[in-house]
Amino acid sequence: MFEFIRNHKRWMYGILLLLVIPSFVLLGVEGYQGNDATSSVATVAGQKVTQQDWEEAQRRQIDQARQMMGPQFDQKMFETPEAKQAILNNLVAERAIDAEVARSNMTVGDATLARTINDIQQFRKPDGSFDMEQYKAALAAQGMTPAMFDQRLRRDLTVQQLSGSIQATAFAPRSVSARLSDINDQEREVQELVFPLAQFLPQVKVTDAMVKAYYDKNGALFTIPEQVKAEYVVLDADAVASQVQVTDAEITDYYNKNLKSYTTPEQRTASHILITLARDAKPAEQAAAKAKAEAVLLDVRKNPANFAEIAKTQSQDPGSAQAGGDLGVVEKGAFVKPVEDAIYALKEGETSGLVQSEFGYHIIKVTSVKPAAQQPLDAAKEDIAADLKKQKMSKKYSEMAEIFSNMVYEQSESLKPVADKLGLKIETVDALTRKPNPQLAQAPFSNEKFLAAIFGVDAVKNKRNTEAIEVSPSVLISGRVAEFRPAAKRPLAEVEAQIRQRVTLEEAARLAREAGEQKLAAARASGDAAGFGAPTVVSRTTEPSIATPGAIAVLKADVTKLPAYVGVELPGQGYGVYRIGKVSQPAQPDADRRKQEAQQISSLVGQSEMYNYVEALKAKAKAKINVQPSQLGVRNDAE
Repeated sequence: MFEFIRNHKRWMYGILLLLVIPSFVLLGVEGYQGNDATSSVATVAGQKVTQQDWEEAQRRQIDQARQMMGPQFDQKMFETPEAKQAILNNLVAERAIDAEVARSNMTVGDATLARTINDIQQFRKPDGSFDMEQYKAALAAQGMTPAMFDQRLRRDLTVQQLSGSIQATAFAPRSVSARLSDINDQEREVQELVFPLAQFLPQVKVTDAMVKAYYDKNGALFTIPEQVKAEYVVLDADAVASQVQVTDAEITDYYNKNLKSYTTPEQRTASHILITLARDAKPAEQAAAKAKAEAVLLDVRKNPANFAEIAKTQSQDPGSAQAGGDLGVVEKGAFVKPVEDAIYALKEGETSGLVQSEFGYHIIKVTSVKPAAQQPLDAAKEDIAADLKKQKMSKKYSEMAEIFSNMVYEQSESLKPVADKLGLKIETVDALTRKPNPQLAQAPFSNEKFLAAIFGVDAVKNKRNTEAIEVSPSVLISGRVAEFRPAAKRPLAEVEAQIRQRVTLEEAARLAREAGEQKLAAARASGDAAGFGAPTVVSRTTEPSIATPGAIAVLKADVTKLPAYVGVELPGQGYGVYRIGKVSQPAQPDADRRKQEAQQISSLVGQSEMYNYVEALKAKAKAKINVQPSQLGVRNDAE
């Protein structure tokens, strides 16, 4: 059990994400207030959960799973009735939790919210300071304002605190975790006796009648699925690009109209020394702060080359003092107005006098000024040409796609008219089946939608073009059946050798099993170890030195009476008989691993407590699901 949890942490965390609390930062947070849609799939605390709410929750879960699982992600796992039901159950649970949070007036403070946002690495500059522009841009890309994000993040933090408090009350008795760890650590001394297939192969005599019987009983194994030889045409970026040109005049005109895009504004870097002053400071405190700032300024003017060292010892700005006061590249709007005005009023290498702001007194030095520069046309020409071609291709594709779709439908007896009109090439592919070929996953004709269309009645019986099918973004395909071959059973003569081999192996496996079972019965009766190999140790925490099916059988065997015997088939190898002579615990258990196992057990108990709590909240909110899983629509990426 523990090995599975350790080796599949990513899966376990994913399951917990789907079952307990959704993640939040910029992965998309659902609109918890519902919408005006009349169709509801559930009701919680008197509020509707709509079909649209469910679809948004499904998209969010799919995105999370895709990010967590990477290349192993398969969207089909979300298209089963069980998966759809689980997502709806999660959505109902979220609404029940929200209702309890609102009823109990639970929330988190502004300080906690600010600290959480400030700790998000995505919003940090290389120097560690908060990047307000990146923060606003990231939210805007999600369709959120800072106020919206604050509200939603505050909600998620509240739910996290609630979840943490519930799970913190759960505990697993030490005796339980110790017992489970003992089982996990248990070692079984075992001896193996294998009856290999090779030993029985000479005894097998396969007759023609046996071959015929196997052929008749397993006809599905020898069926060739229906196949299609098809012609097809594809409209994609390459086809469009060949018909789009960008002239030098267009490039020059675009450059002149967008000069700002090719101009790098002046770039300044600056450093400062800050002597802080509270907003409500008393006159005496103000005078003391100003006097200190003037003394530091005097020191700077006496030793201008030591600005950074003075900043490290005198500046009261925790964000920049240790960096010698370095503020990095200055951007408009990044600093309060008095500071920004001073920075842009100084020349490179100049130091300001005292600059007062709401934070206190600043001494500012402009460390570098990089003048504004304009990229020449020749340097920008290639990028402009690429951008213009992309714009033209987008428009051209829309025009060609409309022609493509209309012509393959209206002139459905042939693909030649649309190929001639749009300059496309008619390709041919043979041996297509209803299922995509994994080895040709990128080929447009190996798309599920296209295969469904090419095997449709209109294409097979009426010999018409398929409709224009989008198999990937901006890629259309249409095909027609050149030849259709119905499903057929391969002749016996063609598969006879294959069948003889299968039957021979099956018969050898049967003989091995019979011999092994006889030995097993005799060994149980006598209790001796005659014929068995040397003892070896099998446990749940180490890689087995015997065949894996045998190791599993040994660890599952009843060992209340020793020696114990167990037999098991070894696929492709034969039959194994195992004698368990001793059961023991390791002399020095792995203390660190046992500690981790105890933590895992406590965590699982905590998750169980949280599940029970959520179920109670659902009952309290009178949650009700109004549809069956089969009634929930599945929305895929293409939609």
